[in-house]
Amino acid sequence: MATTLDEMVFLGFNKRVAALDRRTGSLVWEWKASNGWQYVSLLLVNDEQLIVSACGYTYSLDPLTGEQQWYNSLPGFGTGVTSIVAKNSPTSHHPQLAAANEQENASAAS
Repeated sequence: MATTLDEMVFLGFNKRVAALDRRTGSLVWEWKASNGWQYVSLLLVNDEQLIVSACGYTYSLDPLTGEQQWYNSLPGFGTGVTSIVAKNSPTSHHPQLAAANEQENASAAS
């Protein structure tokens, strides 16, 4: 059974999110949105946050457990297919990103 994010893959559809073991395909956890329907957009922001949008409703989940951390209905934004973008913080799992970020910061400082 997957115990780290490197061992997991995430799927979203029909108000649901599922985490699967990358090697076996077995279900690790599942979550269902209390609002929204059909299309689900996902973005793994970091080791502690999986952002989920279901037709105008946005949630933050713990990617290891599927536990909901917060919810925002974004009143007035409407519904539809969501586009999500976020800047990830470099981690030890991504040394190329950390090096590129250091180089960008050095260039900006000079």
